[in-house]
Amino acid sequence: MPASTQESANSDPLNARIATVHEATRAISRQFPRSYILDCIKADRFPEEMWRAMGKQGLLGLSVPEEHGGSGGGVVEIVALGEALALGGVPTLFLVVTGLSRVPIIRHGTAQQIARFVTPTCDGSVKICFAITEPDAGTNSFNMSTFARPEGDGWILNGQKVFISGARDADYMLVIARTRKVSEVRHRTDGMSLFVVDMKSPGIRLDLLNIQVETAERQYQVFFDDVRLPADSLIGEADKGARLMFEGLNSERLLAASAAIGLADFVLKKAVSYALDRKPFGKPIGSYQALQHRLALAKAELEAARLMTYSAAERFDAGEDAGAHANMAKLLASRAAAAAMDAAIQTHGGYAFDRDYDIITLWPMIRLMEIAPINNEMLLNYIGEHVLGLPKSY
Repeated sequence: MPASTQESANSDPLNARIATVHEATRAISRQFPRSYILDCIKADRFPEEMWRAMGKQGLLGLSVPEEHGGSGGGVVEIVALGEALALGGVPTLFLVVTGLSRVPIIRHGTAQQIARFVTPTCDGSVKICFAITEPDAGTNSFNMSTFARPEGDGWILNGQKVFISGARDADYMLVIARTRKVSEVRHRTDGMSLFVVDMKSPGIRLDLLNIQVETAERQYQVFFDDVRLPADSLIGEADKGARLMFEGLNSERLLAASAAIGLADFVLKKAVSYALDRKPFGKPIGSYQALQHRLALAKAELEAARLMTYSAAERFDAGEDAGAHANMAKLLASRAAAAAMDAAIQTHGGYAFDRDYDIITLWPMIRLMEIAPINNEMLLNYIGEHVLGLPKSY
């Protein structure tokens, strides 16, 4: 946690909430350091030990009400967890997909659905991921072709999704599919529904994507071929899933922002340490303004993004419309992380590309933040249209 936050944590309620989570997460980072995640990546395995330890400590239950087996708190707390993990060099994409998947289930699921699909995620014994993107639709999710048709007292699901993080390791997948075709509805947001799919169901096939982003979670293309879904797999009301989806996506943007700002701080600390130690001309290269200003600007932009992220999280927890702030937070955080990464690479020079220095290993994930879970151009479109009131640009 930044020093300024530590100093004011006791007097500021928001910073106190953040500080509590950060302190609890430091124990996880000490037990499972950056080297642990790198070993998991090399072995292509999920960081199960770290995940279960987080569950045992109550961290995975953050943002889930205590009556549902969680640890309480809100989006602020789970965002703080995402930031703290990244600060320790152990970011996990599974926290992002878990956090967003649980939101619509908690808000619109039945007591039985929450007990089955949410409560077990709090101790890490059950994992849930999220599937929305399709090969042809891309960012235009309303144009998806994955379709669920009613049959008997359940549904039959067909279609495919792509760029699904952690699909292999998940027990359940929250899938958004059309239940009415676009041609059959008045507005494109109608006719979409949310389903929780048991990943052991017959008819599901996973194809591993050859994506070079060094995270413990791999990305997959997922195929659904006449997958039978029971009636209780539907979350909320049929054909009304778009609104439920966006509630989860706002939290997803904030969790992505939290990972971005945590990683930005992580690489900046590495850059500063190297800039203090490296003395090719007799004094630290960090004393050179050309380098110092670059690092200082990255730090300033990082702190601004951090303020926006937690402001948006507070709005979300207060029940306010957090859409604009969540989009701005993800935009600013991903740009700040990219700037911090660029400064760290320039500081290390040629050594930045030596994997043993663990700089270039972080570049793909940080750069990905400007593209996923939604690209920054679409965020700017949203801000232009919905905040500034400009004509729709696409």
